[in-house]
Amino acid sequence: MNIAVELIAQLERFAQVSTLPRIRALHLPPADRAESKDAEFCALELDDDAIGLSYVLLDDTLKQLLKNDHRSITDMTALDVARWHRDADGSRRTLGFAAVNALSRCFFDRVGFCPETSSDSLGQMAPVAGDHIGMIGFFPPLVRKLVAAGIRLTVLELKAELAGEFEGYSVSLNAEDLSSCNKVLSTSTVLLNDTLEHILAPCARAEIFAMVGPSAGCLPDALFARGVTLVGGTWINDGRAFAEALNAGQPWSGFARKFALKREDYPGFEALLGRLP
Repeated sequence: MNIAVELIAQLERFAQVSTLPRIRALHLPPADRAESKDAEFCALELDDDAIGLSYVLLDDTLKQLLKNDHRSITDMTALDVARWHRDADGSRRTLGFAAVNALSRCFFDRVGFCPETSSDSLGQMAPVAGDHIGMIGFFPPLVRKLVAAGIRLTVLELKAELAGEFEGYSVSLNAEDLSSCNKVLSTSTVLLNDTLEHILAPCARAEIFAMVGPSAGCLPDALFARGVTLVGGTWINDGRAFAEALNAGQPWSGFARKFALKREDYPGFEALLGRLP
């Protein structure tokens, strides 16, 4: 059973014991801000104020989302759209993942679960001399930070033009090159392009596998079961202000906080489900 199938199965169980919200609105960044940090995500807002994010810069996803009329999405249940993450592809899969994240936030709110705040962009892996860190996705500020600290670094990328040996680090197209890493930092985009399970296999010996990113907001059970040790995402505090900023392509970090959830600190879906009235 793949991760998307497991996520939808959990949300369907949630729906069996609690009435789930419908979709209130889809929020998209403006086309002219597509290359900025604050325009990399779309947001689905539910009618209980929960918001879920999804990355929109894979292939032509943002272009398709901006071109299509999505007003009809507000006539759908959030669970119906969430199923697109399992059953569809392209921009519909992206919207499906946003719905999965929104319903996950809805679930956490209803059971009174709130992960701890964290500002650590390295997923609390505390790099030290002797570490070999793997990075899935090229994050220049983090690369510079690790190289400056003298940490051995291997970056896994999909873009062939980025591959090569550089001063203090290497960029590879082969996931097997992560097999000697004792700590791995992954972008949550691997949940959208279905590469996580392929990447986890060579990382089986890593003591830490942290997945971070604004769209790392889904129920984490399936991730923890496969070897992810920490999930770090975005917890939106002011939904209205957040949506207005995203629609304008403006910074939205002031309306949200970063969180970190360790595998050992998570009660699990079954235990949380039991808290529902």
